[in-house]
Amino acid sequence: MPRAAVDDNKRMSLRVSPEAKAKLVRAAALRNTDLTNFVMQTALREAEAVIEAAEVIKLSARDYARVLELLENPPRANAKLRAAIAALPHDL
Repeated sequence: MPRAAVDDNKRMSLRVSPEAKAKLVRAAALRNTDLTNFVMQTALREAEAVIEAAEVIKLSARDYARVLELLENPPRANAKLRAAIAALPHDL
């Protein structure tokens, strides 16, 4: 399970090699921005991609149609499903 980052201040410290920092500074200059903005924009873009990959389910057109079909016309409950439903607590 992912750990939640909890930090009350607005600063974040990173240790980077001189070579890595030089590369980041060069890239920031090429984008006409400062190092902080460059790192923030790049890190946030990657964070959004990671979150989307973890939270968004993408279906093909065929699978999407199948899900809608099953929602509109669910199959009849089989013996396993009826047993599972019977095993649920009744105070829900």
